[in-house]
Amino acid sequence: MTHPHAAPAIPEAERAGTTPARAPLDVLHRHLDTHLEATARVWFRRALDEAAAHPGTHGPISVWELRLAEAGRRCGGRYADAARVLILRAARADPESLARVYFQGTAEERRAVLHALPHLVSGPDALPLVEDALRTHDTRLVAAAVGPYAARHLDAHAWRHAVLKCLFAGVPVDEVAGLEQRADAELARMLGDYATERTAAGRPVPRDLHRVLTLTGLTGLTDLSHPTALTDPPALTDPTAAASTDSGEPTPDLHRTDPPGAGGSHRPAHPHGKESRCASSTPTST
Repeated sequence: MTHPHAAPAIPEAERAGTTPARAPLDVLHRHLDTHLEATARVWFRRALDEAAAHPGTHGPISVWELRLAEAGRRCGGRYADAARVLILRAARADPESLARVYFQGTAEERRAVLHALPHLVSGPDALPLVEDALRTHDTRLVAAAVGPYAARHLDAHAWRHAVLKCLFAGVPVDEVAGLEQRADAELARMLGDYATERTAAGRPVPRDLHRVLTLTGLTGLTDLSHPTALTDPPALTDPTAAASTDSGEPTPDLHRTDPPGAGGSHRPAHPHGKESRCASSTPTST
């Protein structure tokens, strides 16, 4: 797979946000040390030590992969994403390891891998994971896929379609890293066509579309002024979406793990019976 068009670099300030992908690692660590209960904090520190002492792949499944699987039960859904990102960092997971965890993991583990990409992968090697997530019907994975890593490495064509995917699926555009820097005239044209088609069919236009169109500086492409034309889109009703392949201060709000409109998690069977397949690892939203 080739990606001939380099994406623009995203300024450091753009990375500050509300997800583990956008928060500096030291902020994540301090946040967990501060908010985890004593038993969970002891488990978390031990998991980091084990991952650092035994990085890489060992046998059919590494000890740090087991800790990823336990994180939801041990830390709770509110903190599991951040804990998993830090365990992946301690294990020095490379793109191959991240791909294995992603494709063999639960939706929660896949989301954590996507959040970890900007911290662990400097080049475009992990783009297949982002592209897979953008093909799913899970809004939580879509939201995680459009973070800083996608902003830096998706080519212009794929990035524009990722923005449209968010609008259609009901993922808030606040989740799209680099939106102000990358919104351009071609995106405006695509948004105008999309809005015109939906209006002609008597279907609602997502509220966030007008906001993104304004960022492109070309708001005159379509008339979105009528109040009944704008509405919050229903989640995950895109009939043309491809099927899933399996499916630093102030301190950021890391309690939030799912965007509004998130659907249920798909939990594929795992050949090694990893613990996180249990329902107890299901995250909560605030």
